[in-house]
Amino acid sequence: MNSSNGTTSGIAAKPALRTFGADKRIRCGVVGVGRMGRHHARVYHQLPDTELVGIVDANLERATDVADQWGCRALSSVDKLIAAGVDAVSVAVPTTHHRAVAEELLGAGVACLIEKPLAGTVEDAWAIKQAAERSSGVLMVGHIERFNPIMRALQKERANGLPIVPRFMEVHRVSPMTFRSVDVGVVMDMMIHDLDVVLMLMGGLEPEEIHASGVPVLTAHEDICNARLVFNRPDGPGAGRCVANVTASRLALKTERITRITGENAYIKIDYAAKKGTIIRRIANEIQMEEVREQLRRGVDLTDLKWQELVNIENLVIDDAEPIVAEIRSFLDAVRQGVQPEIDADAGFVNVRTAQRIVEATRADWPTWKARPEVTTRAIGTGAVHPSR
Repeated sequence: MNSSNGTTSGIAAKPALRTFGADKRIRCGVVGVGRMGRHHARVYHQLPDTELVGIVDANLERATDVADQWGCRALSSVDKLIAAGVDAVSVAVPTTHHRAVAEELLGAGVACLIEKPLAGTVEDAWAIKQAAERSSGVLMVGHIERFNPIMRALQKERANGLPIVPRFMEVHRVSPMTFRSVDVGVVMDMMIHDLDVVLMLMGGLEPEEIHASGVPVLTAHEDICNARLVFNRPDGPGAGRCVANVTASRLALKTERITRITGENAYIKIDYAAKKGTIIRRIANEIQMEEVREQLRRGVDLTDLKWQELVNIENLVIDDAEPIVAEIRSFLDAVRQGVQPEIDADAGFVNVRTAQRIVEATRADWPTWKARPEVTTRAIGTGAVHPSR
C-alpha cells in the first residue's frame, strides 16, 4: 500500500490515492445492512480478492444475523469498523446520514462506496465532495443503473463507435409504494437514477432550465414528479439543444423503467426492468429513408407501408452479470489502482444539485394550494450508530 502527502506554498495538496497490490485482499466493511447493505455484505464475502471484516447497523439483531451469515464481526460504531482495519466500506444508511458516515470514513483514508444519492442536500453533497478531495481514499457513488446489463450494453456500443448526440429524452420510472426511503421525496429516491444517466449522456453538463411539477400524497415530500430539463451545448461536438422529460412516481399500480433517446444519428429504447434495448441507427436506414422521401415528394400513397418493417432494428446484446456485483467490482478496481471511478464525487454532486433544483421547482407553487403536511417522517437519531437503508 502506498500513500503520500505534500504541500505547495503552505497549502495542503490533495493526498495521493492509496493503491493496493494485485495479491492484496482488500479488507471491506458495510455500514447499514438493510435492503441494499446486506447485498453489499454478501458480495464482499463472495469475491475472491476481498475480506469482509465487519458491519455496522443500528439494529443489533439484524447486524448480528448478517454478520453470522457471512462470517464477520457485528460492530457498534463506524470508529470501531475503522479500528478493525478496513480499506473500503459501502455506506448504505439513510440518505440523511451519508455525510456523517462518509466524513468519518474518508477522514481516516477509507475508500467509500456510497449508495445513491450522494447526499440529500447540495450542502451535504458539497461537504462529502470536499472530504473526498482531502482523503487518500477513493469515493464512488452507487448509481446502480449504470451497471444494469442493458446500460452496460449501451456503453459497449458507444465504446465501439456509436456516437450518441441526444436531442430529446423521454424517461419513465414508476412503481408501487414500498414505504422505503420515505425520508426523501421521489426525486432523490427514484428519479436520481435517471438524472445520473441523463447527465452522463450529456457529458456532465447541467441543464440551463428546469420546469417541474410534483404532488405529495402519502409523505411530506413529492411522491410523484415530472421534470423538463433543457440543455444547451454552446459549441463542440453535439452543440445545440437537448430536452429531457423525466417522470417518476412511487404511487403507480405497475413497475416501469423505460428510457427513450432520440438523437441526431440514432433512436434508442432502454427497458431496465426487462433488460432489453433496441437501436435504430440513422446511417443503417439512410437508403430506405431517402427512397421514402422521394416517394412522398412525388405524392405516392404509402398508407400500406409498415414502418416497423421498413427500418433496421437492432437488439442490444446483453450479459447476465448481477448489477451490484459489477458495481462493486468497478469500485474495487478503482480502489486497487488508486484512480477516480467514473461515478466520482463530482458526478454525485452534479446529480444532487440537479435533483435539488427539480425539488425546488416542484415546491415553488405548493404554498398556493398545499395544506400543512398531515404526514411527517419520524426524526431519526444521530450518533455513531446509524439505521440501515
